[in-house]
Amino acid sequence: MQDIFQQLQGYFIGAVPTSLLFIVLVLAYQFLVQGPLTATLKERRARTEGAVEAAHKAIEQAEKRAAEYDAKLRQARAEIFKTREERIKKWSAERDAALDVARKAAGSRVNQAKIELEAEAAQARHLMQASISDLANQVVRAVLPATAGGTR
Repeated sequence: MQDIFQQLQGYFIGAVPTSLLFIVLVLAYQFLVQGPLTATLKERRARTEGAVEAAHKAIEQAEKRAAEYDAKLRQARAEIFKTREERIKKWSAERDAALDVARKAAGSRVNQAKIELEAEAAQARHLMQASISDLANQVVRAVLPATAGGTR
């Protein structure tokens, strides 16, 4: 058993330089490769997340601008519609005013024509009244000589 311990002791003593070399290699790997690699990956991840965050901000700004554009477009359409409605009302008012003037003028002409027609009718009546007595005399003369001539 003593031999086995001595052999194991020899192996352990022979393994110490290998163990120390392994530990030195692991530490060197940590400082020379793992540390810079981890730092580079962190930086890359930060840049990627920053780019994603910047992209989200750009999307938000684009959405805000699109919303502002839509609002301005709606406002412009409303103004155009309002202006159009005002023009239509103005044209309707002008048309109604023109129709009113035409109606008044036509009514005035109708009244004038009525007055003229009544004046002509009154004149015709007056002429008929004046000619009735002449016609009556002519009828009487035409009738009386015929009757007077027949009795003689």
